[in-house]
Amino acid sequence: MIGGSTAERELSEIRPFAGARPIAAAERLARIDKAREGMVQAGADALIVAAGTSLVYFTGIGWGMIERLVAMVLTPKGHPFIICPAFEAESLLAVVDPGIAIDLRCWDEHESPSALIAGILREQGCTRVAIDPALPFGMAERLHRAAPSASILDATGIIDGCRARKSPEELALLRQAKQMTLEVQRRAARILAPGIRASTVRAFIDSAHRAIGASGSSFCIVQFGLSTTVPHGLPQDDVLAEGDMVLIDTGCTVEGYNSDITRSYVFGTPSAAQRRIWEMEREAQQAAFDAVAPGVACEAIDAAARAVLDRHGLGPGYCLPGMPHRTGHGIGLCIHEAPYLVGGDRTPLAPGMCFSNEPTIVVPGQFGVRLEDHFHVTETGAAWFTEPSSSIDRPFAADPDR
Repeated sequence: MIGGSTAERELSEIRPFAGARPIAAAERLARIDKAREGMVQAGADALIVAAGTSLVYFTGIGWGMIERLVAMVLTPKGHPFIICPAFEAESLLAVVDPGIAIDLRCWDEHESPSALIAGILREQGCTRVAIDPALPFGMAERLHRAAPSASILDATGIIDGCRARKSPEELALLRQAKQMTLEVQRRAARILAPGIRASTVRAFIDSAHRAIGASGSSFCIVQFGLSTTVPHGLPQDDVLAEGDMVLIDTGCTVEGYNSDITRSYVFGTPSAAQRRIWEMEREAQQAAFDAVAPGVACEAIDAAARAVLDRHGLGPGYCLPGMPHRTGHGIGLCIHEAPYLVGGDRTPLAPGMCFSNEPTIVVPGQFGVRLEDHFHVTETGAAWFTEPSSSIDRPFAADPDR
């Protein structure tokens, strides 16, 4: 499972995954309807969604945040308004979901997009405006100045209320992305050899993600030995040695939906200390999974993982040796999105919510262990997207049935 192969051999054996279906226009229209329901509950008569993943979620428009305002203005009736620089209109229309009818409103370089939105609000009789928290403060402030009589509300609850619970189609895309990355992880372990550099492994993982059907790695962390005590790595190119803990955390996207899988294991024979901490990490991961049920608060899942460490004499809380960060995060079109499995997040779990489960343990000056798989909440508990590691000696299950 670890070592004994080459990058060339592993890449030659990869076969692309069969593609899950993209999100259909009908689902996006249902999302817009749900956002309107959320507007009513929040007392808002307009919703402004900034360029970024939420704009993708509702309209299919893949447009990153730049200094020129691109946004959706949603009112109680009619087509969504899309605000766009005039010279970008053709490019934007090429990426909108063709099944979504929009009312495109453009502004020229010398004009104010905030004034354009203010005009739409007056035209539609909207006075209570919920603004996407992803909209930069400066843009929100200029909008407020352009529409001073409007009451400004926080749209977090509306947007998160739509995005947090995934549809079966979203679950399928997430499952494919995670299974693709797990296979890449499995093959990356096989190319390890004494003296290999972390940068070489990162390059292989990017190539493997491309070979399996993604556009490359969306991110990649490769750590050996002492570097594993820093959860997200150090700016150095580690060189692998016998007995090193290996920590690889990487992901890709499928139709915009993210994977984020971590495996930790030892290159060579694990020491007693490495084995003990690894088994503790796996126990904490399972405890978090077992605590999941609809209606349970997110913070209770974090507490379940920390209780395992407490029983073994680590911590308490965020103290080291122990668990320095949250147990998990929501995942979807963003790799990290609300809600979070952490103390203080009292969001009740609900079917369709998706999370990482990664209760990282750090032993300062020695090594760290992170096992990260993802689950979605079901009507009765939780279901894994990928099969977790079974032991430090066998960190990968058999090849998945594709």
